[in-house]
Amino acid sequence: MNLRKRLLPLVLTGGIILVDQIVKWVVSKNLPFGRPVEIIGDFLRFTFVQNPALSFSIGRGFGDTGRIILTMVLPMLVVAFVLYYFLAAKDVTQGQRWILAAIMGGGLGNQVDRYFRPEGVIDFIDFKFYGIFGFERWPVFNIADSTVVVAGITLLISYIVTGVREKNEQKS
Repeated sequence: MNLRKRLLPLVLTGGIILVDQIVKWVVSKNLPFGRPVEIIGDFLRFTFVQNPALSFSIGRGFGDTGRIILTMVLPMLVVAFVLYYFLAAKDVTQGQRWILAAIMGGGLGNQVDRYFRPEGVIDFIDFKFYGIFGFERWPVFNIADSTVVVAGITLLISYIVTGVREKNEQKS
């Protein structure tokens, strides 16, 4: 595969970062901080909050050094690993490259907040969760978070399908 085609999915990485940051800017300028705005009744609300930690507020109680390592260094190491895998792996399909590019875009979207918004990552999507897993409401999240989760699940399914397909081809 030529280099241009191999790198093309990185356009998606940039696009996700851009859309994520534009939406967060709109949220920060137009929504009241901490006060829910109902979109679909109590089920879906937009609630502008800022999270200085990781998902589910992991690391909120850490000291400054621990929080910096957890929120700034560790995620960049993960993104660097995904980028290395994206560039170096020979068994990655073009579709999987697009999915990896989406994961990097979501991860970097939140990293932009961590580096340039000292108050933390802007979150705003707020779903009622009806007590499932002990959550009356799911923790507030954003587009970057959604992208990482959906792309991560899609990547896992892709690897499972590819593995089953290869196993069936070996049997034939």
